Amino acid sequence: MRICWLGVLAAFTSTTLAAAAVPASGDKRTDAMAENPFAAPSTLAFQLPPFDRIRDSDYRPAFEAGMAEELRQVAAIAHNAEAPTFTNTIVALERSGRLLERVGATFSNLNACNTDPEMQRIDTDMAPLLTAQRDAILLNPALWARVDDLYNRRASLHLDPESLQLLTRYHTQFVRAGARLTPDQQARLKDLNKQISSLTTRFKQNVLKATADGAVVVDDVAQLEGLSAEQVGAAAEAAAARDMKGKWLITLQNTTNQPVLGSLTNRALRERIYKASISRGLGGATDNTAVIAELVRLRAERAALLGYPDHAAYELADESAGTPQAVSDMIAQVAPAALARARAEAADMQKLIDAQAAAAGTASFALQPWDWFFYADKVRKERYAFDQAAVAPYFELDHVLKDGVFYAAHQLYGLNFRERHDLPVYQKDVRVFEVTDADGKPLALFLADYFARDNKQGGAWMSSYVEQSRLLEQKPVVANHLNIPKPQSGQPVLLTFDEVTTMFHEFGHALHGMLSDVRYPLLSGTAVPRDFVEYPSQYNEMWAREPSVVAHYARHYQTGAPMPPELLARVLAAQKFNQGYATTEYLEAALLDQAWHQITVAQAPSAGQVPAFEQHALQTSGLDYPPVPPRYHSTYFTHIFESGYSAGYYAYLWSEVLARDTGEWFHTHGGLTRANGDFLRAQVLSRGRSEDPQVLFRNFYGRAPEIEPLLEYRGLAGAGGGGQATGVANGH
Repeated sequence: MRICWLGVLAAFTSTTLAAAAVPASGDKRTDAMAENPFAAPSTLAFQLPPFDRIRDSDYRPAFEAGMAEELRQVAAIAHNAEAPTFTNTIVALERSGRLLERVGATFSNLNACNTDPEMQRIDTDMAPLLTAQRDAILLNPALWARVDDLYNRRASLHLDPESLQLLTRYHTQFVRAGARLTPDQQARLKDLNKQISSLTTRFKQNVLKATADGAVVVDDVAQLEGLSAEQVGAAAEAAAARDMKGKWLITLQNTTNQPVLGSLTNRALRERIYKASISRGLGGATDNTAVIAELVRLRAERAALLGYPDHAAYELADESAGTPQAVSDMIAQVAPAALARARAEAADMQKLIDAQAAAAGTASFALQPWDWFFYADKVRKERYAFDQAAVAPYFELDHVLKDGVFYAAHQLYGLNFRERHDLPVYQKDVRVFEVTDADGKPLALFLADYFARDNKQGGAWMSSYVEQSRLLEQKPVVANHLNIPKPQSGQPVLLTFDEVTTMFHEFGHALHGMLSDVRYPLLSGTAVPRDFVEYPSQYNEMWAREPSVVAHYARHYQTGAPMPPELLARVLAAQKFNQGYATTEYLEAALLDQAWHQITVAQAPSAGQVPAFEQHALQTSGLDYPPVPPRYHSTYFTHIFESGYSAGYYAYLWSEVLARDTGEWFHTHGGLTRANGDFLRAQVLSRGRSEDPQVLFRNFYGRAPEIEPLLEYRGLAGAGGGGQATGVANGH
């Protein structure tokens, strides 16, 4: 039983669920499950879900049957007449709920990357039911008594380290879920959880629709001057997909700033696109201000009920950081250097704007957010002779995937990849690869879903369909998702270097899942704290710019010629450019996250006050700089209001400290070698949460984390900050 379902999908009481556990003969639910693809484990390779057999009508009966089955199993554990043992309680819990796990994982993943209106209705209906299911288990007094008894006797159980860690995690989950509260408090907690789950689902669906609706229609192709032929073709393809032939559609990505703003010469169009991006979730049918106001209020009330001053304190107590103050201290080490660099970058661009205006005899203007990428690209070209149009032909998607991402994994861990065309997929562009280990033994399945679609959430992410577990004899099935605009048929998929880096980043998550080698599913793969889960992915980014790896994948898509050494040198040198902007926009979002979640119930704003609250939070953060907006404004900040990163968006920065320390370790130990890869695999990547993550890192790195490699990597060294990263390392 994995307690934490993806996006824990009113209320369905445990009594109601228990009544559904033994349906009468001929019950329609029993009939519905007879041919349901989730009824039994998949017989496909690695238990890949049978996507070709799954219909929307399969989900509800499978969820109902899965919840009923799990509650029967949990009741049997809780009321076992035998005294509690690790095997009859903790291991039994790990074995329970397999049907619900199958349908929950598949539904959550497909609802994120290939949704439809019926799936969204199911999501809305199931969210409070699954929250009630979780509460029915974690607030079960008989079950809690058994878990607490075992934990209190843990020293006498003589458990191996991984089993002791499992027992500790279960005990922690029960306590954090409210197992120690009074019955009246638990009743209120259940109601809060139900409301919160419904609001997060509503927020997610609003953002998906607002992002699709916010796409900018262009009637005259001349307005797209500056875009490549491939980008113009992708815009025409996006318009045609919505029956707008003869037009061009600029679809929005999940972030505030949009990639096309770096190329478009039409300033008015740049402004239209930017304002369409930041207006998502503000007003209309997809308004998220009321959702945010109620959500932060309920989270604050729940935290107080559980004994914490605010939601951030509650969340961070189970992270490496430990406290909000530790997060603030860590951010303070980087923020001054980032803001100073951003101001210097803006000054360079303003000089260019003024010079161009003077040369043309026109009025100059102050740099605005929608100008930043456009003029940053001009400064970059001038400073590094870097031209994206000249670079893109060397970053063709298939070359990057096979000769870059897969190549680095082979060199480091001995992995091999074979594309499978005989297995079903949920969308025609999805690709499936079987992964074998260095000894030739099957290791995992990897699904690659790289193209943007209107029914796919924004951004990039990794997900799991099957978690690795020796207890359950399961090998992992993991997927990577990006949102690369799909070109017109027959055109190459040419990437920006940022997209290349994102592919390596998400594959780092995939490696964390695929290389997992633990016994218990609760501790498997990426089931680690948020401020550690991003560590393997951000570390894996280093190979995107490692010269030996780049030389292997950066080949011209038409001629096969390698990227000229001088162009490669410019690409790598340019990566430290604009890091003031990139770091500042991230830190603004991280501090905005903390502001929303360090408030009490009394401090929660009304819906109408949400924009003002955000503006005040940015102004008081010390990072408010108008040309550099936060990476996400609140109304489309899905990380913190839907995706499980509430009070945890700082995690990317802390994980990057660990990642850049790891990069330095590799370079001082010989770089891209099997010996180094195998050591990281043994100490970190295979371990999941079978040990405290801070211990895992120290065992690998040999000492406490240090922030200097991060500052050097981002080109911020010497601009402020520095010192050992003890603020988070000692956060407990």
